[in-house]
Amino acid sequence: MANKIDYNGQSDDQLSESLGNLKREQFNLRFQAATNQLEKPSRVREVRRDIARIKTLQAQRTSAATAK
Repeated sequence: MANKIDYNGQSDDQLSESLGNLKREQFNLRFQAATNQLEKPSRVREVRRDIARIKTLQAQRTSAATAK
């Protein structure tokens, strides 16, 4: 977890772009796992958690914007 990204400092557009990249990577990792070519199994968990972090942050920002 040395390369943990701080998503709080990113704009909404950057978050959406990061989410798209992570989902693409998640798809590729699933494909590699299905064909037994996965080099780093722990990366699957990291990507899944990063996706959850971004979605949580987006939900928080949305609810904060509607509360105003």
